[in-house]
Amino acid sequence: MHIEGIPMSDLTYRPNRVIWLVVAIIAVAARPALAQDDGWTSAFEMFFWPGNRLGLIVTWLLIALSLVSVSLTIYHVLLNRAAMILPDDAVEAVEQLIRERDFRGAIDLTAEDDSVFGQTMHAALGEASNGYGAMERAVEETSDLLAARRVRKLELLNVLGAVGPMIGLFGTVYGMIVTFQSIVETAGTAKPDELAAGISTALVTTFWGLIVGIPAIAAYALIRTRIDAQVAEAVVVIDGLIGRFRPSSRRSSSGGGGEGDSAQPKPAE
Repeated sequence: MHIEGIPMSDLTYRPNRVIWLVVAIIAVAARPALAQDDGWTSAFEMFFWPGNRLGLIVTWLLIALSLVSVSLTIYHVLLNRAAMILPDDAVEAVEQLIRERDFRGAIDLTAEDDSVFGQTMHAALGEASNGYGAMERAVEETSDLLAARRVRKLELLNVLGAVGPMIGLFGTVYGMIVTFQSIVETAGTAKPDELAAGISTALVTTFWGLIVGIPAIAAYALIRTRIDAQVAEAVVVIDGLIGRFRPSSRRSSSGGGGEGDSAQPKPAE
């Protein structure tokens, strides 16, 4: 399968490429901070290196989830482009075949089209021998099924958007526990540097939890809205194309004779 010249195999590996690209950018950005030795906490330590082991694990788990979230967002943006749901060239080709009354050609063409338009149109033409009502039902059922499949694939982004902040909250609670434990152990006389590790863990994990959750939820909502809108547009286009099989349209185009029934294609074998 191809997406406008891009092989699906390349699209499958694109998330991995994005992850490594982001890791490289982080590494390059961190080098100047790591090179500093002026007694101040470096930017790298501030955002990527909390003061205790569990906080470090939670932070880098959230960083990994943020990379996965970015990769999935790019993948689904490409997967749900207009060319994958309602390709203009396919619409024009099918419209031309129907205008020429080459219904077998339209059935064969849509059978090879993996877009939502192609699969839904193929299902509708396959039900033509059962009447216009059957064609409408096929359009509705097939479009709903294909839209649901795309949304199910997208659901992982929604899960990341919900789980990321919860993992960050876990780190927040753990960091506060560490902080208060330091206060208890020193009988309330803990120095700021003794409290820094717990507070740092609490704030850094909260930060990365939000970095995971906010973009993931936003991307899920925007891409899902895009899927729904484009599938609805595809259904409108298909309804217009199969309108010529409506009984009243056939009678008016054939002058009320039986010749209009010949406009009905044979079911796909």
